[in-house]
Amino acid sequence: MQAEAGRVSGSVPDGGFPRGILRSETLIVLALSLGASAVSSLISFIGALTKPGGLADQAANLNSSYAPGRPWLDLAWQLFGIATALVPVVLVGHLLLREGAGGLRAVGFDRTRPWSDLGRGALVAAGIGSAGLAFYLVVRAAGANLTVVPESLPDVWWKYPVLVLSAVQNSVVEEVIVVGYLLRRLDQLGWSPVRALVASSVLRGSYHLYQGIGGFVGNMVMGVVFVLLYRRWGRVGPLVAAHALLDIVAFVGYGLLAGKVGWLPTA
Repeated sequence: MQAEAGRVSGSVPDGGFPRGILRSETLIVLALSLGASAVSSLISFIGALTKPGGLADQAANLNSSYAPGRPWLDLAWQLFGIATALVPVVLVGHLLLREGAGGLRAVGFDRTRPWSDLGRGALVAAGIGSAGLAFYLVVRAAGANLTVVPESLPDVWWKYPVLVLSAVQNSVVEEVIVVGYLLRRLDQLGWSPVRALVASSVLRGSYHLYQGIGGFVGNMVMGVVFVLLYRRWGRVGPLVAAHALLDIVAFVGYGLLAGKVGWLPTA
C-alpha cells in the first residue's frame, strides 16, 4: 500500500487551486531549477558532441574553483553558490505551505524519522553506488561518456567541507523537486503513476546529459528506482540521504584517490 505522503487522490487538486495554476506553478519551479539545468545540460552535450575528439577525451567538471589563487574569495563564491541553489527548495516549501499540505513534510522531508531515513538511504546508496561506478567505467571506455571530474578544488582547508555541503545541496534540490514535489503535482494534475515516473526519471537523466550518454541513462535508471521507493515509502528523506552519501563518496573519494589508483579516470 502506498504511503500517505506519496499519494494524491481525487479529482480536485489539494488546496483548491485550479489545475492551470498548478501546471504553471510547476513549470515555473522547474524553470528556476532542474528544468533550466536540463536545457543547459543539453546545450553542453551538443557542444561536446560537435567538438573535435571523442567524448572520453573531454571532461565534465562538477566542483571547480571560482577564484583560482584567491582561497577566501573562492570560499565565498562556493558558499554563495550552494546557498542560492537551495532557494527553489525554499520556494517549494512555501508553495506546499500555501496549499495547506504542511510544507516539506508533505513529501517526507523532515526530522521525524532521521535514523530510519539514514539507514534506508545507506542501503540504497550501497546498491546504486557500486553498480553506478561500474556502469560509468564501461560507458566511458566505450566512448559514450565524458571523463567525470567530481572535484578540482585547490588543496585548501575548506575543500572537503565544501564538497560535503555541495553533495548535500545536490541531494536536497534533486530529491525534493524532481521526486517529491514533481510527483505530487503530476498526481494532482491527473497524470498516471507510470507517466509521472517516466517524466521524473527522464528529467533526472536530462540534467545529467552534460556527462554524456552514460550520465543520461544511468541517472534515468536511478530515477526509476527512486520514484518506486518514494511511492513505497512516501518520503524523500531516505532518497536525500542516499543521494548525499553517493555524492560525498564520489566527491571526497575522487579528491583522495585521483592520480593514486590506476582504475580511476582523470582529466
